[in-house]
Amino acid sequence: MSPPADPPRRESGKVLVAGIGNIFLGDDGFGVETVRALTGRQLPPHVEAVDIGVRGVHLAYQVLDGYDTVILVDATARGERPGTLYVIEHDSADAGEPHGVALDGHRMTPDTVLALLGTLCATTGGQPPRRTLIVGCEPASVEEGIGLSPPVSAAVPEAVRLIEELLRADEPGESAPRATVGEAAK
Repeated sequence: MSPPADPPRRESGKVLVAGIGNIFLGDDGFGVETVRALTGRQLPPHVEAVDIGVRGVHLAYQVLDGYDTVILVDATARGERPGTLYVIEHDSADAGEPHGVALDGHRMTPDTVLALLGTLCATTGGQPPRRTLIVGCEPASVEEGIGLSPPVSAAVPEAVRLIEELLRADEPGESAPRATVGEAAK
C-alpha cells in the first residue's frame, strides 16, 4: 500500500485581496471601490487584487486556488461612526458548514463563503488559506443608490494604506499594523 499523497502545496506567500459589495447599495460598494483604488498602486507580484462584487460563489472557488493569505474588503456594520475602519482576523476554527443558508450565488455574504470553504476544501482536495483577514468599513447607508457617503469615501485611501501595511507585515522583518476601532481616514 502506498503512503497517502501529500495535499497540494500552495505557492508560498500568494495573497488575494478581494473587494466585496454591491455598488448599487451606497456604502456597500466600499470593498469594490477600495480594490479599484488598490489596483492603481504598484502591488508585489505575489498579490492579486480582484473586484468580486456580489459574486460570492466565485469568491469561494477563487479562494481554493491556493492562496496563503486572503484579505476580504467589505462594508462592515459594527455600530461605530461611519468611515471607521476595522481589521478582523477570521478564525477558521469557528467556520463550519453554513447551516440553513440558501446558497444563492449573488447573495452569499463573506461569512457564508468562509463557512462554505471547509466543505469545498473537503470535496475538492483544496486547502483553505493560512490566514484570512477582513478590512471593513462602517457604512453610513446601504440603501439603494450609487456612490459612497462622504465618510466612507474618505476612508478608502486610508483602507488602501492599511492593506499595503498588512501586505508588508506578511514579509519577513515587518510587524503587523495596529488598527483600532475609530481609526479612519484623516
